[in-house]
Amino acid sequence: MLFTETELSACCASRRWVAAVAGRPYRDAAELRAAGASALDGLEWADVQEALADHPRIGERVKKGTWSRGEQSGMDAAEAEVRAALVAGNRAYEERFGHVFLVCASGRGAGEMLGDLRERLGNDTGTERAVVRRELAKIVDLRLAKLTEEEP
Repeated sequence: MLFTETELSACCASRRWVAAVAGRPYRDAAELRAAGASALDGLEWADVQEALADHPRIGERVKKGTWSRGEQSGMDAAEAEVRAALVAGNRAYEERFGHVFLVCASGRGAGEMLGDLRERLGNDTGTERAVVRRELAKIVDLRLAKLTEEEP
């Protein structure tokens, strides 16, 4: 299995991560996912921020045809008050931490994600950065799994 930088950047927008994972063949999906996880572990915070910049806010309308749209499908049935609370929470989170609130949204409902957002607003910066790294790792792993399923 060999993937282009474009394919890999859809999984994680950090250029350093893409450079670490691209350019070599992988025997199977497990080897690719292990390489992805290892590359994530080696990222500096600035590289993580670069990846975060490519993620839409939870609750925003996401372009069709992107993985984010499917990952945030739990927002489809969200009530107006939950959507409004997410908008306010996203704003408060970004003011506090300086980046988008990141949560692995796959299979999760809007209320659950709002609860996570509210809880994480109480984190200190170091704790929150660790949580963001874990959530990013989950998202990247899911996307790499999807990428390998789409291989012909």
